[in-house]
Amino acid sequence: MDERQLRILRELGELGSVTAVAEALHVTPSAISQQLRLLQRSIPVPLTERTGRRVSLTDAGQALAAAAIEVESALAWARRAVTDFVEQPDGEVTVAAFHSAASVFWPLLLRGLAGQGHPRVALADEDVTQHRFPALTRDHDLVLAHRLDHAPPWPRTVIATTLLHEPLDVALPQAHPLARKPRLSPEDVADEPWITVHEGYPLMAIIEAIGSIANRRLDIVHRINEITVTAEVVAAGGGLALMPRWTTRPHPGVVLRPLDGVRASRHIDVLHRPERMARKAVQTVLAELRRAAAVIQDQGPARSGRT
Repeated sequence: MDERQLRILRELGELGSVTAVAEALHVTPSAISQQLRLLQRSIPVPLTERTGRRVSLTDAGQALAAAAIEVESALAWARRAVTDFVEQPDGEVTVAAFHSAASVFWPLLLRGLAGQGHPRVALADEDVTQHRFPALTRDHDLVLAHRLDHAPPWPRTVIATTLLHEPLDVALPQAHPLARKPRLSPEDVADEPWITVHEGYPLMAIIEAIGSIANRRLDIVHRINEITVTAEVVAAGGGLALMPRWTTRPHPGVVLRPLDGVRASRHIDVLHRPERMARKAVQTVLAELRRAAAVIQDQGPARSGRT
């Protein structure tokens, strides 16, 4: 049995004919009769009986019709609960992000949503390879993910909203001779020691492209995923590295220089499952992330130490 069949049985008890029920529910009499037959198949005793031209409910039918009232009431309350959840402006929204995006987006997000009436955000850091970001949308409402320009697009199972299209620059110690140059080429940096990410992470593709253009294999001496740690190692003279221009926290001992001849940039996207946008609170957080992205890009030159 289902909700529609119970509704028909209840109306039949009140109206007394299939035709009257069909008119009340704006369907054909044959459709009503079919649903009553399907309902009867699931019940071991008769639900209706004919009295002259009227169809009345048996004792079993009346008992089920009374139960149908309770079922409809419970379903109405359930629908109201769902509506309240969807429309709730200050509900909890879970947001996951990789480390460098989290460090700049989250403070702006928390400040922008401070106070009464705003969504409550629950934050989680997730440092994963690119192909694992979409799976995080199972557990989080919004997921900040990064993807290089030439990388495959996100799967159709998720919706992607681009927040930033961020250049990746060469990071080098402030006192390094190459720091005097306003821009660098692959040939400039190919003979330097390099700090890069672990295998399987997107930045490795750019490292390989630098070596290919310069026609030599880069000397990778350190593998570090955490950008703040990488900045400390660069400042200490441990090698050069690729760093995001806007989402890297400024370090007094590190300068960033653009790299010519290589497509060195990434998309910072928000991933989510389509149904998540039904909630007003999730819509509010996404809008706040977009505002934060505009602030981050506007502050980019100051953050990177470039003018």
